[in-house]
Amino acid sequence: MESSTLSIVLGILAVLPAGGALADFDQRKIGGFWREVGVASDKNLALKTPRRAEGVFLTVNGSNLIVKVVFNNSGSCETETTVGSESDPAGFAFPGHREMHVLDTDYVHYAILRLSLLWRGQDFHVIKYFTRSLENEDELGFRKFREMTADTGLYLVARHGRCAKLLKEGLI
Repeated sequence: MESSTLSIVLGILAVLPAGGALADFDQRKIGGFWREVGVASDKNLALKTPRRAEGVFLTVNGSNLIVKVVFNNSGSCETETTVGSESDPAGFAFPGHREMHVLDTDYVHYAILRLSLLWRGQDFHVIKYFTRSLENEDELGFRKFREMTADTGLYLVARHGRCAKLLKEGLI
């Protein structure tokens, strides 16, 4: 049960430390489909969650961000939805001591986000790399992701999944 809760939390969001947010962030442009391509963390547990996020669909509604995430759980597609509120120009706070901040994006091809959460008395930070495309990793964005996370140590490169495709097509 506890690892399931952690996988939901890690799959839904991404955040960054104070001072690292994108200075000229335009939240109106971040909405839409994003496929998870890479994850970096200094905690092995963060990379070994039982359910893997494949994609997210972000909807901006005023100062709120609605996040619908799709997971592949042993071949079955599952979705979770959560709502966060704007916490600073490039960040959102979510229930359960979770935050999401945008580290870098061009809005069209890639986004680099950082998840921060407090779970079982420990702080967890996960940097996630997303693209709009189902096939392309976007070389410039992925290079920026690798540069930002060079000291992190542990990486997971996402798989191409049918759940992300179904989310992008609006079928789930």
